[in-house]
Amino acid sequence: MSASLVTGLSDAEVAQRVADGKTNDVPTRAARSVSEIVRGNVFTRINAILGVLLIIVLSTGSVINGAFGLLIVANSAIGIIQELRAKQTLDKLAIVGQAKPLVRRQSGTASLAPSEVVLDDVIELGPGDQIVVDGEILEETNLEVDESLLTGEADPIAKDAGDQVMSGSFVVAGSGAYRATKVGREAYSAKLAEEASKFTLVKSELRSGINKILQFITYLLVPAGALIIYTQLFTTDAGWRESVLRMVGALVPMVPEGLVLMTSIAFAVGVVRLGRRQCLVNELPAIEGLARVDVVCADKTGTLTENGMRVSDLKGIDARLAGEERSDRGIGTVADVLAQLAADDARPNASMAAIAEAYPAPPGWTATATAPFKSATKWSGASYGERGNWVIGAPDVLLDQGSPVAEQAEQIGAQGLRVLLLGSCARSVDDPAAPGDVTPAALVVLEQRVRPDARDTLEYFAAQKVSIKVISGDNAVSVGAVAGSLGLEGETMDARRLPEQPDALADTLEEYTTFGRVRPDQKRAMVHALQARGHTVAMTGDGVNDVLALKDADIGVAMGSGSSASRAVAQIVLLDNKFATLPYVVGEGRRVIGNIERVSNLFLTKTVYSVLLAMLVGLAGLSAKIFGTDPLPFPFQPIHVTIAAWFTIGIPAFVLSLAPNNERAHPGFVRRVMTSALPSGLVVGVATFISYLLAYEGRAATVAEQNQASTAALITLLVSAIWVLAVVARPYEWWRVALVAVSGAAYVVIFSIPWARELFLLDPTNIDATSIALGIGLGGAAVIEVIWWVQGRILGERRRLWRLRDG
Repeated sequence: MSASLVTGLSDAEVAQRVADGKTNDVPTRAARSVSEIVRGNVFTRINAILGVLLIIVLSTGSVINGAFGLLIVANSAIGIIQELRAKQTLDKLAIVGQAKPLVRRQSGTASLAPSEVVLDDVIELGPGDQIVVDGEILEETNLEVDESLLTGEADPIAKDAGDQVMSGSFVVAGSGAYRATKVGREAYSAKLAEEASKFTLVKSELRSGINKILQFITYLLVPAGALIIYTQLFTTDAGWRESVLRMVGALVPMVPEGLVLMTSIAFAVGVVRLGRRQCLVNELPAIEGLARVDVVCADKTGTLTENGMRVSDLKGIDARLAGEERSDRGIGTVADVLAQLAADDARPNASMAAIAEAYPAPPGWTATATAPFKSATKWSGASYGERGNWVIGAPDVLLDQGSPVAEQAEQIGAQGLRVLLLGSCARSVDDPAAPGDVTPAALVVLEQRVRPDARDTLEYFAAQKVSIKVISGDNAVSVGAVAGSLGLEGETMDARRLPEQPDALADTLEEYTTFGRVRPDQKRAMVHALQARGHTVAMTGDGVNDVLALKDADIGVAMGSGSSASRAVAQIVLLDNKFATLPYVVGEGRRVIGNIERVSNLFLTKTVYSVLLAMLVGLAGLSAKIFGTDPLPFPFQPIHVTIAAWFTIGIPAFVLSLAPNNERAHPGFVRRVMTSALPSGLVVGVATFISYLLAYEGRAATVAEQNQASTAALITLLVSAIWVLAVVARPYEWWRVALVAVSGAAYVVIFSIPWARELFLLDPTNIDATSIALGIGLGGAAVIEVIWWVQGRILGERRRLWRLRDG
């Protein structure tokens, strides 16, 4: 440790560095700027396709058929608005949740935002602190730094004065100070993160599944599009305007224009909703990931119990229990030692803070050596020359487990209390072999309050078939008692008996529920073992000892009051420090996944029947050219497919994507969606084509007769497509039934109003054609209904028409 404290910069020096641009100007989080958000939502592949088709339609002079161009505006506007809302929410929360280094300046020492750090600033360090910029150690007291997040090296590295530290690492033990030598984008972690932190909307099974589906659709679009373009332009007798309009009418519905948009909206709305609950989502996929979690590894302190503690009892060791012939250590002497140890701890943890509060009057001894608390050793201490070497820590670590004092501590811990042993040793605490044999002096009993919402949260996870593993560095008996008081069933194990082999460790984790005396490296190994068995693991924690496990878990959840290092690596930060917020996060993820799956069924059904209809019409056109039969124009103009999408897909999809949904997420998104959408799309496409063939009057058809045939085909499509919506909306609640009913009624209204029929080029006056079309549509709906029940039987999925009361 340095002999004297290094003074920091003056205000004038800070101002000069700010003027010179020598500031830590790295963004607080990876996010797109407003201009990037606008460009990213306007210049999309789908908007480009629709834009080209819109220009083609407008070139014919038919403005009403260009109504689908409003989709470009809607896609862009909704995407921009939702992403800006999410950005605003995240940026506000990020400021609250970011690490704030303790910066020493001549005007005083204060916690500042990372962006306020300048070159040559002196930054103080303590356990759990994240190193925010690169620097050189100026002062240190038993300082140990974990650089595993940068180098992969798991063992803490001791740092001496003059050693370099890198941004992105964190302090695991000791204290000190360092001078900032590289700030902003010159810092090591900033260079590493520059590529890794590029904005990505979602990298997840959901997102990758949708991309696979879009690739599949692209393969269908090319041949179908080429065929319909050829047949409409070169095999029909219609003029070029009519041919172009019907060609565009075939191509527009093939594009699943709203699928990616609805996914983006669902995630963005999820971020905003969670933000209102003081939940910071550092990575958007975490919303989806938590919905898939089936094991939650929860730390006891700060998660199941509140962070604050108080000293509830101090038990002087009876001479007989201590194995001594006499004891001259009265409570007064013990109180002096505890007060001095607490006073000498520059960055006390929760236990030492409670001791400092209980014993606020240190005798003023001078420490000749100190040893900071480490999660791996479970003790700390100080040497005071002739006044002895004192250690405080876990009784079952400092003493033989079979000793009377250790057994007494075990009995106290069985009541759910935390017990620390104060003892003396012959070695100086900075001796590599310390502490050696420890002579007990007193047992310090600390009381932790169980979070009032912990039981309800655990019961929620149990009801959702999510396993809970309580993993703590505290005494196993004490941890088991707390877990038991919360109604958590299962056996408790001392982690010092855990097997090291991954398979054996995984077997043990399946058998036991609660684990005590777990080292940081064991927490990480336990997460890996669970993942190796196919589990999706969430890890909750707030301390520096949780960082490695938080980083490697599928989803890391940190408490806002926890160490800056734990907040930095977690995907989700509960800024309100409430474990009870976690079920809402899980519920939000389930809402996103379940609803996007529903919405995907609607959009992909439309794409399938559109491609099929284009292929059938195209093949009919080719046969007409080969065999000299009447050519077959495409049944729909762009305005027809536009209004068809309004109430069978667009508006219902938007409502369904934001609706409550607590169904548990399951893997296999692509398989399930395609299994549902393909047969439904085939039924709608075939039914529409048959209806059109029966209504089509051939080459000699007048314009009115062609409109009647198109209207008949549209009626068949609408009736069967509404039934697809009715199936996708299940299991029913009153509002889902209302949604389907209103969607169907909207088309009845459109067909009933004369000016609407004229505007949208509809002619249902041919009673025979309209009646046949309605009958075919109802037949298609019946087939879709049968397919839904049969699929459920084949896939082993329970089909329900109505949602049960328990959800």
